[in-house]
Amino acid sequence: MFCYTIAMIRLWAKTIINNKIVKSFVYESIDNFNKETFYLHLQEICHKMDIPSPVLLDYHINNFINFNNCSFLPRDFVESINFDKLVVEDAALK
Repeated sequence: MFCYTIAMIRLWAKTIINNKIVKSFVYESIDNFNKETFYLHLQEICHKMDIPSPVLLDYHINNFINFNNCSFLPRDFVESINFDKLVVEDAALK
């Protein structure tokens, strides 16, 4: 008997105002986490949440790799936003 495991990325994105979650979205993709494709996943999340996409820096990727989450503040967006921060965290079942 063979057991196949499917690689999957599952991310929980949430916009926060005054330390309260105002909007959240769980994104799933049949893909492993990859530094090169993380921005594509982030763009899709932002599109689904109808918010601007932030600028993704190595700092954000390193935080995600080391701490399983990353935060985007207003300074990380080119467009104006109506929330205090966007938090993306790993929600994959381990």
